[in-house]
Amino acid sequence: MEAINKKDITTPDIILLLVTLFLVIIGTVMIYSSSSIIALEKFKDGQYFLKKHIFFVAMGLILMTIMIKVPYEYLKKIAYPGVIVSVVLLILLFVPHLGVKRGGATRWLNLVVFTFQVSELVKVAMVIFLAHLLTRKVHHLKKFSRGVLVPLSVTGVVMALILLQPDFGTVVIIASILLLMLSLAGSRISHLVFLAAAFIPVGIWLILHKGYRMARLTAFLDPWKDPDNTGFQIIQSLISFGSGGAFGVGIGDGMQKLFYLPEPHTDFILSIIAEESGFIGVTIVIVLFTLFLLRGFMIAFRAPDLFGTLLAAGLTMLIAMQAFINIAGVMGLIPLKGLALPFLSYGGTAFVMSMTAVGILLNISTQRV
Repeated sequence: MEAINKKDITTPDIILLLVTLFLVIIGTVMIYSSSSIIALEKFKDGQYFLKKHIFFVAMGLILMTIMIKVPYEYLKKIAYPGVIVSVVLLILLFVPHLGVKRGGATRWLNLVVFTFQVSELVKVAMVIFLAHLLTRKVHHLKKFSRGVLVPLSVTGVVMALILLQPDFGTVVIIASILLLMLSLAGSRISHLVFLAAAFIPVGIWLILHKGYRMARLTAFLDPWKDPDNTGFQIIQSLISFGSGGAFGVGIGDGMQKLFYLPEPHTDFILSIIAEESGFIGVTIVIVLFTLFLLRGFMIAFRAPDLFGTLLAAGLTMLIAMQAFINIAGVMGLIPLKGLALPFLSYGGTAFVMSMTAVGILLNISTQRV
């Protein structure tokens, strides 16, 4: 790869940076608003979640700043070790006393001092790995066996381990990112169609053969059929949206967070935003994520090399897809998936990894053609 000329190095993309900071500020305010009552009830401290989130914000900003300074080309060195570590960590989840089970899924690794959600680290590691591998195999991608089979196999192993947690939503995201990156790298359309045609029936089978996934689908189609059980969450979420009207009831004055809407500071934080800031607040959030998507892909297509393009596109897709799935889910447009809303939902690992991804994007934006 040619060395990047110093005259091509510019300042980080200011719009992407501002969009991210605005989302972080909104998230911090709404986490406090949505969690204070729960925190007071559970921990006798209304600021319990706010204090922890501020720590995560500090960690995220530090890592984002570091990644802005570290040339993204250096990430090639951790591409293969990163995916190996990812597989090891996913396996360790099933070791007794190491894997932590919450809400029926084993997604957190207990390291005594703290726990973290392994899949959040794995998603970023997979984007880096695929960007590097596809860049190396760019001249072989027209041949399925030499160009597509290896990234597909490695990704398949990772997705299988994530399914065992189980975490169907993350598998959908990783599969989508794989198809996007293969497409941008130059794979044949016929290969992409074949993979998509293979993923879809497998996904349908996975939904039909797990009771809780079928329950989510049934709740999506008719939540009022079982309003006290499978349909409860989405009904409460829709009540939040309906209660907010155009301008909301006021920040801090929402009622759904008073033990009606489960975990309002995590997966359903947009529902609280809808209730307390109304249609205007939700629109602002959607516009900010749309700007993030546009700037992320602009950075990708302006990157000076294929690795930068694939890396930026993959990271942008990672955050945008999580945002879309969360937003559409809490609005009742798709079945609920249990994914956090990037930058807004409470959750240390997800937040820190999202900020790390932004730091990488901003570094790529400094080296454009």
